Amino acid sequence: MATVREIERRIRSVKNIAQVTRALEAVSASKVRKAQNAVQNTRPYSQEAWRVLTDLSKQAGAGPNLHPLLTSRPVKSIDLIVITSDRGLCGAFNYNVIRVALEFVKKQSVPINIISVGRKGRELLYRAGQTIIAEFSNLPAAPSLLDVSPIGRTAVDDFLGGRSDAVYVAYTDFVNTLSQKAHVRPLLPLSLGASEETIASNAVGGIEPSRSAPYVYLYEPSINAILDNLVPRFTELQVYQAILESLASEHSARMVAMRNATDNAKALVDNLTLVRNKARQAAITGELLDIAGGAEALKQAR
Repeated sequence: MATVREIERRIRSVKNIAQVTRALEAVSASKVRKAQNAVQNTRPYSQEAWRVLTDLSKQAGAGPNLHPLLTSRPVKSIDLIVITSDRGLCGAFNYNVIRVALEFVKKQSVPINIISVGRKGRELLYRAGQTIIAEFSNLPAAPSLLDVSPIGRTAVDDFLGGRSDAVYVAYTDFVNTLSQKAHVRPLLPLSLGASEETIASNAVGGIEPSRSAPYVYLYEPSINAILDNLVPRFTELQVYQAILESLASEHSARMVAMRNATDNAKALVDNLTLVRNKARQAAITGELLDIAGGAEALKQAR
């Protein structure tokens, strides 16, 4: 059995760890509120942008091939954007994203090129032997669309340049503080011809099915000119929305993980305190027996 001094040293160590985890929990609780507000503020814009694209595709002058980013072609290569965190201590957050990403890779019969967002994802995917063509890390704590646009631009350039025929994104949907779900969803080409339910299930950010309205919209200067500006920006917005969802999920997962770690540390301190008291009691009992035995031996010697 460990000595009383060793147990007390371990109790102090566990208490110090509990202080750190409690501080990390408080920081994550503050960040998750800001990230949740950012997610909720961008969802309406994403929904309306999608409705505008859908309405453009239904205009009388719209041809079968509105824009290269809306045109499907035989898939010979795929780009997969994998969004993870730069830091750990967030439970199974990173593992869940990597798991669904690798499951998606195994199901494909064409080469997969990884665009990694986050240092943890890059390390895990590199160990798994995946081909990483681009890596983005150390994003700001509250990234703007300008900070994220290079990621979407990389995917768009690959698709337009013919280096990939489809683009998917693996990220974590923020449902609530205790629930996050990892997904792999299509990004390019945009499927404006799909049903509203399919669009709602595939789009990033919880886009709701549009409601038919008795209005006719007039677009200027032309449908193609609007699409040339709107479609690439909407693609970047989808990536931005996925990163915001992942950030909110990461902070929520870290907050819950640190709360569990703090509770476990408290339980461990209670158990160690009980062990220390037992060890101290055993030591005191042993000393009393030694004193009594010495006194009895001295009495017999006299």
